[in-house]
Amino acid sequence: MSTIDAEEVRRVASLARIALTEDEIIKIAADLGVISDAVAKVSEVATPDVPATSHPIPLTNVWREDIVGPTLDHDETLAQAPHPEAGMFGVPQILGEE
Repeated sequence: MSTIDAEEVRRVASLARIALTEDEIIKIAADLGVISDAVAKVSEVATPDVPATSHPIPLTNVWREDIVGPTLDHDETLAQAPHPEAGMFGVPQILGEE
């Protein structure tokens, strides 16, 4: 059984300076009660003989070889840029520096 009631929600909301209507307090108390009951149910199952897990399915990284492949030609790429500058892409200044 949950120990979170409307009075507890009202107290915590006051501490946090959160203005809640009476309807919101009742709804939040009910929602927190459901969450508290669910956690209690999980706690019943989580015994010392049950190992903790971070994910229900074992995960492994999938790696691929880092193989150098064909790249774009530097000059051809810059030829299509709107404002090439000194062999690089020219971009608008954003820091306001001269």
